[in-house]
Parts: sequence; C-alpha cells; structure tokens
Amino acid sequence: MLHALYDRTLALSAHRHAAWGLAGVSFLESSVFPIPPDVILLPMVLANRTKAWFLASICTLASVLGALLGYAIGFLLWETIGQPIIAFYNGEAAFAKFISFYDLWGVWVVLAAAISFLPFKVATLASGVAGLALGPFILASVLGRGLRFFGVAALIYYFGPQIRQLIDKYFNLLSFLFVALLLLGMVLLGAIR
Repeated sequence: MLHALYDRTLALSAHRHAAWGLAGVSFLESSVFPIPPDVILLPMVLANRTKAWFLASICTLASVLGALLGYAIGFLLWETIGQPIIAFYNGEAAFAKFISFYDLWGVWVVLAAAISFLPFKVATLASGVAGLALGPFILASVLGRGLRFFGVAALIYYFGPQIRQLIDKYFNLLSFLFVALLLLGMVLLGAIR
C-alpha cells in the first residue's frame, strides 16, 4: 500500500500541476500523510533548477500551514482524529514515549522533527496535545522546514543529479547527524548557562 502511494507521489513531480501537488503533499505530510514532500521536490528541482527557490518556498509554506492543521487536530480533535491517525501508523507506544520526551524538550523537538527524518506529523500533533505556545511552534516549524526544503533545493541547484543519489542513500544518516549536532548544541548551551 505505501509503495503504491510512494509511486503515485513520484508521478506527481512530472505533472503540469506539480506545484499544486507539491503544496498538497507538503501540507498533508505535516499532519496525516506518510510520504515526505522531498520525493516530489527533488525531481522537480532537477527538472528545472531555476525554480529551486520558488519550489522550496511552496514546500515550506504549505508544510507550515499543514503543521497548524496538525496542531489543531492535537489541540481540538485529539480523541476523534488524532488518536486514530497515530493508531493507523501503529504508533501509540512511540507517541507515549514521544510525549514524555516532548514535555522536557518541547519546541526543540518540533525543530528537530521539522528538519530530520523524525515524523513531523507526530511533533505537530504532540504540540497541540501538549498545548505548546503557538508562536514558538510556528517559529520552529518555519525555521526547521525552511532549513530542510531550502537545503534540499540548494544541494540540487548547486550540485545537480549527483547529490540526489547521495541524499537518497544517506538521508536518514544525514538527518540523524544534524539532530545530534542540534542536541549537542543545546547541551552545550545549557552547560554554558
């Protein structure tokens, strides 16, 4: 099922309305959709590198708007919509652990999930459930999603097709390393204070 969904998402990148598809996937991925928008962004930027920044902007804006939907689901509709979404992905135990970690790190978790391979939808739902202040939530979402999508667009823009193979092969590792560096920075900042 997920493989067919992944194939369909890839097919969107060649369609004449691909920018709308990119916006739709970016929006939905932040709250309910399992496929990251990178799989459409990458081939679209490869196909027309002059649109890299425009496409990254679409991805970022739509993703942040989708994050607000995820937040609203967690805040207002957790029992009716949020819990079934988490159950659909068999993520109840992981979500419970995530919430306990989230209580400690809050906005940093949102930032890490916005940038990395961590499911951003879990962070947006958890933000609503936990009642994270909306301002920091939006700021972390814009910063994290912007770094991620503009970073992907920049790599493709400057390095072309070779970088796609590198990103595809090492995406989880690269994301993990970035989150590790982010956490290390937080620890060091805490030690300095």
